[in-house]
Amino acid sequence: MNYSKKGIIDKQQSMNSKTTKITKMFSVTLLKAILICLLAFAVIGLSFGIGIFKGILSSTPETDVFSIMPTGYATTVYDNDGQQLTKLVAADSNRTFVSMDKIPENLAHAFVAIEDERFYEHNGIDIRGLIRAVFTAVQTKFDVMQGASTITQQLLKNNVFTDWTSESNFGEKIKRKIQEQYLAIEISKSLSKDQILEYYMNSINLGQNTLGVQAASQRYFNKSCSDLTLSECAVIAAITQNPSKYNPISHPEDNAERRAKVLKNMLDQGYISKEEYDEAVSDDVYAKIQTVNKEVESTAVQSYYLDALVEQVHEDLMTKLGYNETQAYNILYSGGLSIYSAQDSSIQAICDTTFTNEENFPEDTKWYLNYALTIEKANGDMENHSTEMFRDYFKETNSKYNLIYSNQDDIYVDIELYKSAFLLEGDTVFAENISITPQPQVSITIQDQSTGYVVAMVGGRGTKAGSRTLNRAANTTRQPGSTFKVVSTYAPALDAAGLTLANVQNDAPFFYDDGRPVANWYGEKYRGLCSLRYGIQDSLNIVAVKTLTQITPQLGFDYLLNFGFTTLVESRVLPDGRILSDINQSLALGGITDGVTNMELNAAYATIANNGTYLEPKLYTKILDHDGNVIIDNTQANGTQVIKETTAFLLTSAMMDVVSKGTGASVNFPGMAIAGKTGTTSDYKDVWFAGFTPYYTATTWAGYDNNISMTNTAEKNLAKTLWKKIMQEIHTDLPEESFTVPAGIVTATVCSQSGKLPVPGLCDGSLVTEYFEEGTVPEATCDVHYYGNICQYTGFPATELCPFKVMGTMTLIPQEHPSLLKGSNAFQTVDPITGEVTITDPNTTGHQCPHNEAFFADPNYPAVIEQQRAEILNFIASQGATATPETVAP
Repeated sequence: MNYSKKGIIDKQQSMNSKTTKITKMFSVTLLKAILICLLAFAVIGLSFGIGIFKGILSSTPETDVFSIMPTGYATTVYDNDGQQLTKLVAADSNRTFVSMDKIPENLAHAFVAIEDERFYEHNGIDIRGLIRAVFTAVQTKFDVMQGASTITQQLLKNNVFTDWTSESNFGEKIKRKIQEQYLAIEISKSLSKDQILEYYMNSINLGQNTLGVQAASQRYFNKSCSDLTLSECAVIAAITQNPSKYNPISHPEDNAERRAKVLKNMLDQGYISKEEYDEAVSDDVYAKIQTVNKEVESTAVQSYYLDALVEQVHEDLMTKLGYNETQAYNILYSGGLSIYSAQDSSIQAICDTTFTNEENFPEDTKWYLNYALTIEKANGDMENHSTEMFRDYFKETNSKYNLIYSNQDDIYVDIELYKSAFLLEGDTVFAENISITPQPQVSITIQDQSTGYVVAMVGGRGTKAGSRTLNRAANTTRQPGSTFKVVSTYAPALDAAGLTLANVQNDAPFFYDDGRPVANWYGEKYRGLCSLRYGIQDSLNIVAVKTLTQITPQLGFDYLLNFGFTTLVESRVLPDGRILSDINQSLALGGITDGVTNMELNAAYATIANNGTYLEPKLYTKILDHDGNVIIDNTQANGTQVIKETTAFLLTSAMMDVVSKGTGASVNFPGMAIAGKTGTTSDYKDVWFAGFTPYYTATTWAGYDNNISMTNTAEKNLAKTLWKKIMQEIHTDLPEESFTVPAGIVTATVCSQSGKLPVPGLCDGSLVTEYFEEGTVPEATCDVHYYGNICQYTGFPATELCPFKVMGTMTLIPQEHPSLLKGSNAFQTVDPITGEVTITDPNTTGHQCPHNEAFFADPNYPAVIEQQRAEILNFIASQGATATPETVAP
């Protein structure tokens, strides 16, 4: 700088110049403007930030105690003794709430030690943890992000901010974090630390589709969380940070590493002693977990009983509580219900053991194939092949091919042949499904007839592949065969049509309305006059069809509806205009359109066992909601009186004969009263036995899934074999009981050939004592046994015109024309006097010798007389009478 006089003057002039003053003034003004702008921007930014913050807070979800409580609970199913059978779990609902007093202190401390060490000190936000997380992120240039969420914030994240996984940008995450921290402070003001910890431990995802510590404890250790050891507590607490990575089943090594950290933190934070730490570290906890896991996996597939139970509960939630289908499903699998089933686990175990023991089945087990194939063609197209296509392919070379194999090796040979026939160059197998089931198949339903509760059920033989699979006890319909005779024919006949067990039908050639002959199971032979009791005992088809024809098929159909059958067809119009209906004569033999289910047939027989009162088969007693309130009470027996108590006893009495000396004799076992009925369809495609004791009603079925005939004796008797094995074991320790004879039942002696009062001296060899409902004992006398003049030419009672007659006895059997009068329940018969066809009652007697005036006018008459004169004389002499040629002269 120039400090000379001239330099100083120049400097003064420069500073005082107008240009300099203007420049300075402009600079100062500009600086002020910049400062004002910066201040304005700061104020605006701050205001904007405050506005944004307020906006974020204002959009925070409304929260109260109920909104932060965990939701979505597994439904628990119990047996009839209150023992847990299983849990019904949706993908996000395997949770069982457990209160803080049931949670061990070590488990709570394990979570605090590993997730939020200052949990008991902060107000919902851990400032120190937050600062540490930010500092670490800055140091690592955000490569390492440490979580700073407290247990309180995690609770909110799980139960309030449930859509956090869908956050798509950083702004959304910041917004949720601000709201989360705000709410964490707010709920910390109203909830205690124990309450927050309780909700948290009941909310968290702990792997294997388990939510909350109770579900996890059951899944990994098969025990309540209240019984967990310190080592086991550390395993569960170690899962939280990453339920997949730290899964103790699939990744035990990773879980073990984090478990060690949990225990070390608990030691460092003073929750456990060094001795407790050492003991827990040395525990081989993962071996126990693997053992439990094998047990859980083996029972993961629902039983047939549980399948049917789920369907029934789902239906009742809709029909009884008004839920729609989706709502019913959600509450069933996520509502935390307690379902008390009617299953008797001891009886179910007997059924399961019997049905899984191959020694109880025919030695030559067959195998039924269901096959599906999807081929990805070389050009990317998909080509689907079904079981039907597979069958049709092999039918081209073997017309008898039916998907049934004698051994499984042959199945895989055919599968490879089939694939080689359709896989071209460049094609690949995209998907393949092979299902092989043993045959014949079986099912059983057992019901306590006094309550309507189904105590056991098995819907198939062999390994059950999955839940909700084909249930042959509850869902499959099959033809009931002769089991239907009792409920479709004899029940209404005795109950409403005035018939008794003593009434007779003539087992003789007989035809349906359409002209088809009714065939008996024992061939073309016939047994003549048979009582209804005997018709039940030996399952006589003609006797049953004649009886239903007499009382009308409509009456039988109406009774079946009252017995609870839901699969019957009253009228169905086919596309071609044909009309199907089960209201016909075939109803007597179980020939119906769609068949029946085992469970419904069993319930019909249980109705008879229950003194004629029908109780809908029930698989559960009650359902409680998550809070323990009963929402459906199934304990009330709202029965329907289908048949009179006296009718039920008469049917029971007849079915006792089935078991003691009839078609079901092989099911009999000592020490218990048993009644039942066999059932066989045409060509042995279905075989049944439905029967009951004073305790239980059981129905067994056997047959091939693809409805082919059973061929050997072991297969044909399979339903009876299984019924006896199971029922005999069930009744081993039960007191012997007899069926009670109700008031209104009397006994009377009748003639077995007519069902009427006997004629002394004539019916002596045909006397039987029969049960009757009061007021139904017959008053008429026997009209089948005859004493009087018998025409020796024809064997009929003689008229005055008969030239060859002798006093004697005979049985008058109705001579029926070989067809039924269409649309009537009476028979066409040939009048023995005139030879004319007339309409008569099936039991009409009075047949006489056809020696009328027209007969005698026949020019062949003298030759006939001469031919047979000597034979007739010899016959008369053999009767102890004296005769001369004049005696037999015209």
